[in-house]
Parts: sequence; C-alpha cells; structure tokens
Amino acid sequence: MTDLDLTGFQTPGRGRGILDVFRWHYLLRLLVRKGISTRYRNSVLGWTWSYVKPAAQFLVYYLVMGIILQIHRNVENFPVYLFAGVVVVNLFNEAFGNATNSIVDNRALVKKIYLPRELFPISAIIVAFVHFLPQVAILLVVCILIGWVPSFAALGAFLLALAITMLVALGVGLFFGAINVRFRDAASFVEIIRMLSTWSAPVLYTWTMVAAALPGWALEIYFLNPLAPAVELFHLAFWEPTISGSAELPPDFIRYVLQSIVVALTLVVIGQVVFRRFERRFAQDL
Repeated sequence: MTDLDLTGFQTPGRGRGILDVFRWHYLLRLLVRKGISTRYRNSVLGWTWSYVKPAAQFLVYYLVMGIILQIHRNVENFPVYLFAGVVVVNLFNEAFGNATNSIVDNRALVKKIYLPRELFPISAIIVAFVHFLPQVAILLVVCILIGWVPSFAALGAFLLALAITMLVALGVGLFFGAINVRFRDAASFVEIIRMLSTWSAPVLYTWTMVAAALPGWALEIYFLNPLAPAVELFHLAFWEPTISGSAELPPDFIRYVLQSIVVALTLVVIGQVVFRRFERRFAQDL
C-alpha cells in the first residue's frame, strides 16, 4: 500500500479562527456592505431610525431619571452625562445582538460553502459600529455647542472605551452566537443580558450612588463588569470637559480599566474556543 503525503492538505471546515478573518478580508467587506445596505431596506425613514431610536430612548430616560427622580440635581450637564452612557450601551447591545443572530441569519451560506464562520459575528459587530457613528456625531455636536474642547486625553478615553466595548461584544457574541445555533432559546437569554446592561453600568445614575449604597467589596464586583469602566471612560471623553470642575473618578480607576481590558480579552478567548467547538455542527444544526 502506497503512503500518501497529505501535509499540504487541511481538514475541511477547520481554520485558524479569528485570524482567518484577516485573510478573508474581502468577504468581510462584502458582508459588512450587505448588512449596512439591508439594515433599513423598504423602510420609509431609512437611516433616520439611527437617530430616532436613541433620541426616543434618551428622552424616556431623561424624563424618568432626570425630571421625575431628580437625579440631575447632583450631576452637572446631566443630559450629556446620560446620553454619553446611552451611546456606549447601545453600541454593546446592538453588536451583541447582531453577533448572536449572525450565524442563524446567514444559514444559507453556512450550509452551502466553507468560509471562516467568525466572519459573520465580526461583520455584524462592524455593522453595529457603523450605526453607532450617527449617535456619536450627535453627542459630539452637542458637546461642542456647550464648550467641549478636544484633547488627547479625551480622544484616548474614547478609543479605549470603544475598544473595550467592541471586545466584550465580540467575546460574548461569539459565545452566544455559537450556542444559539444549537439551542435557539439562547437568544432569549441574550435579550435579558441586553436589558440589564443599561442598569449594570453608571448610565442612569452615578458610580458614587453605587458606592454609597453598597459595601466596598460589592463595588469591586460592580466594576468587574467591563461596561462600567467603559462608560466612565466615555464620560471622561465627552462629559467631563463640559463641566466646571473635574469629574470624581472611582478609587483605583486605572486598575478597573486595566481589569476590564483583561476581562474583555478573556471573553474573546472563551468565545473563540466555544465557537470553534460548536462550529463543527453548524451546517447540521441549521
């Protein structure tokens, strides 16, 4: 029997995970373009919804938290504080939700041809980022009108918050995106997480209220959520330059930020491992 040299062949349907996305970047561009073009297809308002939805959300939160509960009394420029937090959480929620449904929504491609499956959640997250830009534009215009001055510190805080949020969305999106193919009720669990995300970070309230209500160890657990430092970084980028004094930062805030980066990267690794384990049966489960 003749031995065949198979060193030049690869196991079908297996790749290098996220690393393959860079090699297939042309497909990534096509998927992103498709996601953007079909977002509001056959919609009367079209891209206007990218402004209407966050505006409606902001008005409801401001009415309840600012006017009724009077939280704005202790927070200078509370509308900017509130909207800065809403923008970050909206990015996470949309990216997380899109990534979770990305494999199921592209079942026709997954069942017919091989391509790195990570392309679908990553392209879905990029589409969420594109729809996040109009919200940031509104926030930036408002901040400039009330005296915001750009600085390297603000730009650094913005980019760091953006990186943490996107990494967390990628990690949990890969995890639940893979599980959702096998167990469709995973999407319902994702909706619960998305609902709680707004309340798990200092968006509708300040971190000082959390510190006053909870013991020190509970505050540590609170800032284990990487969205909490990300929201505070967004406040530093846009809200803090618009107030008369300096914003009061949580104790050990730098440690919390570094901690959130580690948590975000850990979530990406866990999400990738789970995704690669489940992807072997994507075609059959779909």
